This record gives sequence, structure tokens and C-alpha cells, in this order.
Amino acid sequence: MSHRPFPGRRSVLRGSLAASAALTLPTALGSAPAFALSGRPKAGWGVQAGDVTCDSGLVWVRSDRPARMIVETSATESFRNPRRWQGPLLGADTDFTGTTRLRDLPSGEQIHYRVLLADPDDPRRTGEPVTGTFRTPSARRRDGVRFVWSGDLAGQGWGINPDFGGYRIYDAMAALDPDFFICSGDNIYADGPISASVTLPDGSTWRNVTTEEKSKVAETLAEFRGNFRYNLLDENLKRFNAQVPSIIQWDDHEVTNNWYPGEILGDARYTEKNVDVLAARARQAFSEYFPISTLRRPDGRVYRVIHQGPLLDVFVLDMRTYRNANSTDDQATDAQGILGAEQLNWLKRELSRSRAVWKVIASDMPLGLVVPDGKPNIEAVAQGDPGAPLGRELQIAELLRFVKHRRITGTVWLTADVHYTSAQHYQPSRAAFTDFEPFWEFVSGPLNAGAFPANTLDNTFGPERVFIKAPTTANVSPAGGYQFFGEVDIDGGSGELTVRLRESDGTVLFTQVLQPGRVGQ
Repeated sequence: MSHRPFPGRRSVLRGSLAASAALTLPTALGSAPAFALSGRPKAGWGVQAGDVTCDSGLVWVRSDRPARMIVETSATESFRNPRRWQGPLLGADTDFTGTTRLRDLPSGEQIHYRVLLADPDDPRRTGEPVTGTFRTPSARRRDGVRFVWSGDLAGQGWGINPDFGGYRIYDAMAALDPDFFICSGDNIYADGPISASVTLPDGSTWRNVTTEEKSKVAETLAEFRGNFRYNLLDENLKRFNAQVPSIIQWDDHEVTNNWYPGEILGDARYTEKNVDVLAARARQAFSEYFPISTLRRPDGRVYRVIHQGPLLDVFVLDMRTYRNANSTDDQATDAQGILGAEQLNWLKRELSRSRAVWKVIASDMPLGLVVPDGKPNIEAVAQGDPGAPLGRELQIAELLRFVKHRRITGTVWLTADVHYTSAQHYQPSRAAFTDFEPFWEFVSGPLNAGAFPANTLDNTFGPERVFIKAPTTANVSPAGGYQFFGEVDIDGGSGELTVRLRESDGTVLFTQVLQPGRVGQ
């Protein structure tokens, strides 16, 4: 594959990690540098970049006190002649987090950045800078694109285990030197408390880092914020964030399991039963802890398209905010579906406008896998009836028909959610609904959560499970394996797209090569 080498990327991260580690040293140890004792703002939660395009990107940081965010960028690690960006004032209203948009960046270049936090009353007093790096997508097709995806972090009580090496899957993803990472949802488990220890089936003990906010289900804004901060206690994740920009979407566990708008909870663990109240608090914390380009729009939406140059557009869906209530999902008409009418129209419009060779649809839920919400209700799209589309399938059928008749090429669906890895090929000759072109759906996850047996397939769109790796028992811990991520390589010369499904150590389990220029795919 033609892919741009940037040999300086690793060394800049070593400097970033050293600075971050110094910032978190307890002053009682007497080994912290002088600035840590001076009352200057500190950025011990690391940095993140997100929604990077050919000429722009977002940089995130969290301070330990009120501070002015300042970002400096450079083409080199030495930061000679840096460009300076004045960021927001960080305060309690955003939990001392902030995001700065970088504009007019050069395409196809390695961008080195550092974040300084300045005392709002004395701008000359700044904390130790925290550094990171990212690549802007190239405007030249021949440079190629590589990215990784997965989802589901700290679920089912499996949190940060120092004995296990923490969230070590992030090191395996970073080793591939991807241009970006798609998190397909469930960035936190707000409904999943973390206890200090869990006894494993073999009698050994899984030990978790614990915090007060993770001791119960999240209901208050402070508790939702604490869930996001929990994951940033992991050094692997902070290291990854400083090296690889993200494209983040959300699903249910950012709020509570299988939620939908208007739901009233029957879960006795909650004192706040109104899901809309919980979702509003969760959305605020979500917007504070990730650099996402659309969340500060008037509509505050998660769905968006991220342009990655001539080879790739990434369409980020939100199958949570606009869905109808979970039900048996067998209604003969369904205008709202799982996307809502407005998002569906947006997706059609943006797909038809896209001139990218590949259109990756980042979906927070699978299409043809039956995902139940207890009995008899359905959580995802497919409900197990192999016949003509019903319920939420009607909306997906409309979209697939649109792709076919508008002759939209190069669509590939990526998802996580079900806590195993698999590849499904959808073919009209096998399907009850036939007015679409074949396409692939790839599933990969979890990052660090319980693994589960495979879901059944629904034949409405004719899926064939070409590959699967899943446990036979429920809630297998990360120590038991079955933690996965996926990699996508787009070759700049041929335009071929290669998907590799990988285990947590990077081992390749399955490879599929797709050819460009085909309607659907």
C-alpha cells in the first residue's frame, strides 16, 4: 500500500507521555518538577484530536482549574516558528474541558501540536505543555488511507486492570500507525458500576481501578463526567489519544442500556427514571469530553460526515437519538424508524453528493443481526422475521434502494455493539427484499468489555456470515480473550479497500479485499 511514513511521530509521543506523567506525580513524592508546585494549571488528562479533515481539526484538553487554552502547531517536533491558536476559557461550566478548532491546515502533513494552559489572571503563568500529533488527510489520492475501528469500553464491570496491563488493545491499534480511529459507540458504560474486584471462572481475581463516580449508575451530570474521566486514567488510552485522532459516535451505554427517547425506566437502581433527563446530562458530558465538530451546532447533533480526501468519506450515524420506542418492531409502516426522517434524508443527500471512492457508513448498531431488548422487544433493526421488511427494516430498505437506484458506489458498513467480531455479506439473491445491490458489514469489538455469543441473523436482506469469532458463554472477561478491533487500508494506487479483523494483540483473524467502483459493494 502507498502510505505516508512519518518517522518523527513516535518520538513526539515519548515527549508527550513524559510531560503527562510528570503532571500526575503526587507532590508528596518530592520528585515533581517545580511547575507542579507553582499553582499553575495542569493537563493531567492528556490531549485528544478529533474530526480531522484535509485542512482542519479539533484539539481537546482538560485542566485541573480555571485556565485559558492555548494551542501551538508546527510542522516539526522542535516547534520552531509555531502557529498559535487562542482557545476557550476553561471553567466549571464545562468541567474544565475545552476544544479548539484548527483551521487552514496543510493537507497530507504531520501536524505537531502542544497545548498550554494559562492562568486566566496572568497569561504569562502557564503549565507544562502537553504534546500530540496527527496527520491531515491528503488531497492526493495516491497517498492512501489507513484507519482502525472498534467500540465498547469498560463494560459489564471490566474496567482498568493494572495487572492485565490496562486497556492494552490501544497499543496494538497504535502500532499500525493509523490515520484515525472510529469509536462505534459505548465509549463509557454509564449504567455499569465498576467494583474493586471480580472473581473469574477459574478462581482468579480481576482487579479494577475504582472511582467514586463509577461506584453506581450515572444519574447526575457529575457522575456522567466521572465516567468519561475514568477511562482517561488509563495510560494506554492517553498515549493513543496523543497519537491518533478520533471520530467518535455514541450508542446506548453513554446513557443507559437500550434507551430510547421518552422511555421511563423501571430499573430500581435509578432515582431519576426519565431517560430524556438522563440523556440530556449524558449528552452534555459527551460533548465536553470529546472533540466532535457538530456538537456545538444549534441542533447539537452527533451524525455527520468527515471528509478524508478523494479516497474516503466517513458517514457517522446516530441510531439512538431519533429512534422510535423499542417494540416487537413488526409494524407495516414506520416513518421514524431507527434514524428518524431528517437523518435519513441527510444521509441520502450526503451519499449522493460524495465523490469519494469509498463511503464508509459508521453505524452504531448492526443491520441484519437480531439484537433483542428483552422479550419480545427489539433493540436494533432486524427482528428475526425473515420475510419482507417490517418496522425499522423499512427505513434501511429505503436507504439500500436509494443507493442502488442512484448508483452510489463503494458503500461499506462498519459497526461494533454486539461484543464479538464478524463479517456479513448481504446479497439480494438470498434476501426477501431484493431491490438493492450487495454490500458488506463488518463487526469488531469490544475494546475492553464482556464478550458475548453470536446473535442470530435475519434473512430480510440476505446476510451470509462469512467469518465470526465469538465465545460460547456470556460476559467473558478481557482476560479470557475475545477483544477485537478492525483495520481498513485503502490503497492509493489501485483504490482497493482491505478490511482486516484483528484480535487485541493485533493478530489478523480475517481479511477481505474490496474493489472500487461498484454500486453498493
